[in-house]
Amino acid sequence: MDPGAWSWSPEALVPLLLAAWYLVVARREATRWRILAFLGGCTMLVLALVSPLDTLAREYLVWGHLLQNVVLAEWAPLLLVLGVPPPLAARLAANGVVRALTRPLVALPLWVATYALWHVPALYDAALGHPQTLLPLEHASYLASGLLFWWCVWQDEPHALSAVARAGYVFAAFVLSAPLGLVLALVPEPLYDFYADAPERVWGLSRLEDQQLGGMTMAGEQSLVFFVVFVFWFVRFLAEEERREEVA
Repeated sequence: MDPGAWSWSPEALVPLLLAAWYLVVARREATRWRILAFLGGCTMLVLALVSPLDTLAREYLVWGHLLQNVVLAEWAPLLLVLGVPPPLAARLAANGVVRALTRPLVALPLWVATYALWHVPALYDAALGHPQTLLPLEHASYLASGLLFWWCVWQDEPHALSAVARAGYVFAAFVLSAPLGLVLALVPEPLYDFYADAPERVWGLSRLEDQQLGGMTMAGEQSLVFFVVFVFWFVRFLAEEERREEVA
């Protein structure tokens, strides 16, 4: 398959159905920016699953697979959760399972564990070797754990955190997840055998260079995204403290 080819996966129907559901149940409650955020998240999911990124991830590059994982576990869930208006969030949070899984001490370890588990070489290679079964399961688990993780950051229901707690939560997430990208960037030999039989070395990258580029990409994007979110909530905390002092 051409490395630049678009692919087709039934998984891409999920974000399309999710977007349709959202427009039905939340369009009148959501502000324009929330609608754009949610639909942006759905668009990001579709592109991650059908664009050449998916072809690179499935056939050629560790870098492509790691970037696809980042989209599924971090970027798209962030936008989807941002897009949920408070009334809809309250209705969803009324579910007992949602209430349990969105506790910070549950959501954060679950997200970190999901990331770590699927990057174990045996599971990583097995998922790519079973594209109709294990790989969709991997993708679904990334998305689900990402939604739970970001829910604690952006939503007040069912467990409203203070601004400083949200900043600390994001900082903890970065500290716990960053080592994975650094390990992939620094380990002196390729960890994943699936790409050993790739039909060609895309961009002239060796297997080790590919893995190092993927690890650096993951570590770099997490540094940027988590820093921006951390600063947002820390500045919010400082503003709240300043208002309290003015009232006192």
